[in-house]
Amino acid sequence: MKEEKKKQAALMKALETPEEKRARRLAKKEAKERKKREKMGWGEEYMGYTNTDNPFGDNNLLGTFIWSKALEKKGISHLDEKDLKERNKRIQEDNRLELQKVKQLRLEREREKAMREQELEMLQREKEAEHFKTWEEQEDNFHLQQAKLRSKIRIRDGRAKPIDLLAKYISAEDDDLAVEMHEPYTFLNGLTVSDMEDLVEDIQVYMELEQGKNVDFWRDMTIITEDEIAKLRKLEASGKGGPGERRDGVNASVSSDVQSVFKGKTYNQLQVLYQGIESKIRAGGPNLDIGYWESLLQQLKAYMARARLRERHQDVLRQKLYKLKQEQGVESEPLFPIIKREPASPSDGLDAEEGIAVQPGPSSEPEAEQDVEVKEEAEGEAVLMEEDLIQQSLDDYDAGKYSPRLLGTNELPFDAHVLEAEEDAHRLLLLRQQLQVTGNATESADDIFFRKAKEGMGADEAQFSVEMPLTGKAYLWADKYRPRKPRFFNRVHTGFEWNKYNQTHYDFDNPPPKIVQGYKFNIFYPDLIDKRSTPEYFLEACQDNKDFAILRFHAGPPYEDIAFKIVNREWEYSHRHGFRCQFANGIFQLWFHFKRYRYRR
Repeated sequence: MKEEKKKQAALMKALETPEEKRARRLAKKEAKERKKREKMGWGEEYMGYTNTDNPFGDNNLLGTFIWSKALEKKGISHLDEKDLKERNKRIQEDNRLELQKVKQLRLEREREKAMREQELEMLQREKEAEHFKTWEEQEDNFHLQQAKLRSKIRIRDGRAKPIDLLAKYISAEDDDLAVEMHEPYTFLNGLTVSDMEDLVEDIQVYMELEQGKNVDFWRDMTIITEDEIAKLRKLEASGKGGPGERRDGVNASVSSDVQSVFKGKTYNQLQVLYQGIESKIRAGGPNLDIGYWESLLQQLKAYMARARLRERHQDVLRQKLYKLKQEQGVESEPLFPIIKREPASPSDGLDAEEGIAVQPGPSSEPEAEQDVEVKEEAEGEAVLMEEDLIQQSLDDYDAGKYSPRLLGTNELPFDAHVLEAEEDAHRLLLLRQQLQVTGNATESADDIFFRKAKEGMGADEAQFSVEMPLTGKAYLWADKYRPRKPRFFNRVHTGFEWNKYNQTHYDFDNPPPKIVQGYKFNIFYPDLIDKRSTPEYFLEACQDNKDFAILRFHAGPPYEDIAFKIVNREWEYSHRHGFRCQFANGIFQLWFHFKRYRYRR
């Protein structure tokens, strides 16, 4: 095709006239100039301009502009036109590359900005999901607390359901003072089938609300309840004697023997039996009664659940008794010592299974073997009973081991008020004489003081009792009067400060952090020697932190100075804003609020 095009072009050049040749060359030149203008960035409206036809009157429009003064200043005026064109081309190419780099950087910035916005959106979604998860947890906790509250109300009103007693039992394990003496499965005694079915549903509700807490306890109670339901239904079916009664795997003649083998065994022994029966079922055999062994396995699950709950109950009782003895300072041997035995081998479990597998018949030898095994295992490990705990508690009480322990002076708390035995006896004698004369047990001075100090205490106020120790303080009257600390009841007033920043960033659903807005100090001086001397207060600087100050109160004998650490801000001394400084009826009151600054433009 290229050769054909070349031949056609050569033929056209050979046959064209001079006018056609001139027109062809002009068209070729204009196309070249147009391409050059496009490369220089000219728009469509300037494409048709020529040196002779342009609105600017420029006869050299299509030529390259040469700035002679700039070339002379740069020292390149000696270059010819070809070198200048080459130089301009290099400059244009550098500018084009620089423009491409700028565009590439701009695209990268936009891409990074989009990625940051996407990450922020994902973080916001995760934060909202975490917030909603917290709400869901709070909602589940609220429903659980409501269920426990309903249980307490029903127990208090004497209309408790079985689930209420079980919930009270499991909550008593976390309380050091509450003790439940009976095993939890004893609450099922006397229940009907419908009551137990309701109990199973209530247990499922508690398992969902507690979210995995006490799951073993509720699972064992579910197994025991379902086993009791099956027993009651079997009794109802046997009473009716209907032809549609399902065949139970264990014959009635050996049911009592099976129960005697299971009864009295610990959880570990029952687990060995369970594993042996499972291996026997998996092994199979031509003469193996699968229905018998599966039914036996179901009964064994209920016995294992009872054994787990019984051992858990005994462990809880033992721990609470140990804590009680620790608090009373009594050291004693373990309450229920258990003799450890070597773990039973699988052969023992299989022997026990062979004893269980006795079919109904006149032979009495297998039954005798079972009785011997049960007695030996019962002697090997003691089963804890309620009577043991009661008897041990009575013995400890008779021995005087529940008496409080004598505390030393270094074990007393910092703010403890110690009375001498003679002073306490004298005070008690005066109170008794007053009661005999008047016949009315009036309030003590401390009770009156605290009642007056608590008057008008609002929801935004809290008790403030952080006392600063004063070291190296000596009193001249210490040899005459015994120095003592005055009683006090202080309040701190907190609240929100709704300035412009907090109004912008917080609302009532999401309030700003509370700040201290004032204090109310009530110091009790009932036994001042000099009744005319008024207590004073001194505001001192805090050496370790300039944001706080030390407020010290001084009254006189027989009271020592007392100091508190408060926020260091300017006080509002106006009575309209709640300032109070007075001493009346033996009570020194200092109430003040901090100034609130309002900034205006």
